[in-house]
Amino acid sequence: MDIEFFEPAEAAALMRCTESWLRDGATSGRFPHACWGKGKIIFTSEHILEIAKLSEILPGSAARPLPVSEGPAVKERLIGTRARVRLAPAN
Repeated sequence: MDIEFFEPAEAAALMRCTESWLRDGATSGRFPHACWGKGKIIFTSEHILEIAKLSEILPGSAARPLPVSEGPAVKERLIGTRARVRLAPAN
């Protein structure tokens, strides 16, 4: 297995880009990445290669910008049954 793992700062240094650009791309779903533990973003060597391919502009082709999301994706927060009972109005 020849896969290497990189934290966002390491991947950004390797790719000569900003860490925030990589983090924003990962959190918006434009860039492949892995999440470990409680949301820690990790890039593999394969992810970095794929990001480079996604950002590539070939001669003779029209530059196509990466898709921009309409806004932050809002996840519905689910409350567990114990919390729901605790928060329910008393009758």
